[in-house]
Amino acid sequence: MNDRNIQDRQDILEPFRYFLGEWKGKGDGKNGFSQSERRFDLILNDNFIQVSNRSVYEPQKRNPSGEVHEDIGFLSYDQGREQYVMREFHNEGYVNQYVLETWDPEEGLMIMSTEAIENIPPGWHARTTYKIFSDYEFQETFDLAGPDADWTCYITSEFHREKGKG
Repeated sequence: MNDRNIQDRQDILEPFRYFLGEWKGKGDGKNGFSQSERRFDLILNDNFIQVSNRSVYEPQKRNPSGEVHEDIGFLSYDQGREQYVMREFHNEGYVNQYVLETWDPEEGLMIMSTEAIENIPPGWHARTTYKIFSDYEFQETFDLAGPDADWTCYITSEFHREKGKG
């Protein structure tokens, strides 16, 4: 493989390079308040981005012990479909497969929607919206929709860069 092909391959992940590094965040939603740590790393010869997430939810009336949520994801570019894909594996056993629906760098807006979810009843969909405010801050909104239902916000989180690009 020549240098030109390597450069083209690295540039293919451009929409997601902003996120590279370590982030901390606070969220509020259906499961209450949370503190999160997120990390985005280039892996396997810079062909993929690995996303590691850990969110700790405070105790609340319906869940007095609180909750720890962890997931790991892998972002890639499917050349055959000319589509960005993210596969996300959750500690609850769910596997979400997202595709990039919207990327507007001028507006700092990115929307990813599921094309498949494993280990959940049929008809459910998930959507994650990222709004970039600066080199050091973004907002993430995670929405769910049940069969024949409208989108409902599950959690909104604000993240601040700790280390990495910026």
